[in-house]
Amino acid sequence: MRVLVACEYSATVRDAFRAKGHDAWSCDLLPTEGDPRWHMQMGVFRAIYYEGRFLYPGAKPWERGWDLMIAHPPCTDLAVSGARHFAEKIADGRQASALDFVRKLLDSPIPRIALENPISVISSKIRKPDQIIQPWQFGHGETKATCLWLKNLPKLVPTDIVEGRSDRIHKMPPGPNRWKERSRTYQGIADAMAEQWSNLS
Repeated sequence: MRVLVACEYSATVRDAFRAKGHDAWSCDLLPTEGDPRWHMQMGVFRAIYYEGRFLYPGAKPWERGWDLMIAHPPCTDLAVSGARHFAEKIADGRQASALDFVRKLLDSPIPRIALENPISVISSKIRKPDQIIQPWQFGHGETKATCLWLKNLPKLVPTDIVEGRSDRIHKMPPGPNRWKERSRTYQGIADAMAEQWSNLS
């Protein structure tokens, strides 16, 4: 299966799928923290619509399309945790632009799509999520509500419900890399995606 993990620099989800034998690639404007051989440092829509020509010389994009996309669009202008800044972001168009980006991802010509974001205005401006998951359902004793918008994919089934309800991510101190640390996918969630979405007919 050809898997595109959009807006991912950490390679966490990508590598979980590669460990299952899939042809999985990450794509982000940032360089990857993982193996660069499987990373496309570019805009996601270039990867969606054109990269087949480069990954498979001689093949047209529609001949080697993606089977599954897992997208992690930036939540800076969408998450309700930043609601105190919404008036400014609405006025200058940042929120509208972020929502347009999400709509384009959801409308991509890929058979199966999972779009991940925290609690955000996507729910009220586009549609409600199909599922809300927590890290503590997948082996991590922390809280971080994560919404999933799904296309032709089943909901994730919890794999390891653990004790502990730390809100470590929320309490993370300010710093230049805070946004990067807050955006990382938990390994247990990445592994569940790779395990449960690997063998769909």
